[in-house]
Amino acid sequence: MATVSFDKATRIYPGTEKPAVDALDIHIEDGEFLVLVGPSGCGKSTSLRMLAGLEDVNAGAIRIGDRDVTHLPPKDRDIAMVFQNYALYPHMTVADNMGFALKIAGVPKAEIRQKVEDAAKILDLTEYLARKPKALSGGQRQRVAMGRAIVREPQVFLMDEPLSNLDAKLRVSTRTQIASLQRRLGITTVYVTHDQVEAMTMGDRVAVLKDGLLQQVDTPRNMYDRPANLFVAGFIGSPAMNLVEVPITDGGVKFGNSVVPVDRDALSAAPDKTVTVGVRPEHFDVAGPDSDQGLAVTVNVVEELGADAYVYGTAKVGGDDSKDLVVRVSGRDVPEKGSTLHIVPRSGETHVFSTSTGERLSD
Repeated sequence: MATVSFDKATRIYPGTEKPAVDALDIHIEDGEFLVLVGPSGCGKSTSLRMLAGLEDVNAGAIRIGDRDVTHLPPKDRDIAMVFQNYALYPHMTVADNMGFALKIAGVPKAEIRQKVEDAAKILDLTEYLARKPKALSGGQRQRVAMGRAIVREPQVFLMDEPLSNLDAKLRVSTRTQIASLQRRLGITTVYVTHDQVEAMTMGDRVAVLKDGLLQQVDTPRNMYDRPANLFVAGFIGSPAMNLVEVPITDGGVKFGNSVVPVDRDALSAAPDKTVTVGVRPEHFDVAGPDSDQGLAVTVNVVEELGADAYVYGTAKVGGDDSKDLVVRVSGRDVPEKGSTLHIVPRSGETHVFSTSTGERLSD
């Protein structure tokens, strides 16, 4: 097994000046599952391809274990990649697909058969070994692609959006399988996805990228509780965090008819007369129907999920601007569409960001 290091690794595509990946600096521990996540075009797949040797590195270095692999060809890096589109050979059986790389490497037939059978057992593919890919479902094909990576026993697994071709239910069950499989095998894994729920549920740590720049790398829990800036705050969490620009006042910030207490150091560090306050949908308290405290939210849509419900509404925050807000309420106490809900952010559950720079101000 091995660690992986991106040491200020940069990729600039020919004909462009702006780097697709700009001085990426991440150290991945031996056996760790790291997820690269971000919107389309943020540089996550390029970062993975740089690690695989499929893209040139224009500056900086990439290391696997003690080896500098920056300019090594892919075959010499001891990595195995699982692609979004499975990349299986249609004319070969499942067993031949899984053992093909070993066959090319000159591994004896008996050893290939043993390794393929062991991997098939782990992935529940034993009964499909004689079939061809066209006779398999999407989920089974993805498991074959995983099996092909496993039999090689690489130092590092690279996975490029391996679940995006699967339907929603299969995606949920397959991501659980991949995460538990990785923990069993203990192989260092770098996994790329645009789905932040996938990132939060699978990764030991998550790295968020935007426009080729690393925004934050942390455990899913820390990233959810302490996003480093406005972009991470708005990107991580489903539904997204509510972000509202509010004026600074004595003792805190003005939130509708209430003053929400905020850490004094955070406010003194603010370069503007306003700050952007972030509140997760589950961190609002709903005031009584006769209360005029907090923020009056007009209910537009209610999304009922059984135990919980999400209220999508609009509120006037600071002047005449209407702001869309999402509030989680109990599934037993759901407001009517068109009604008004008074909400107050829960004390200690607010996030304060600089409006101009987007950086986090609160502890």
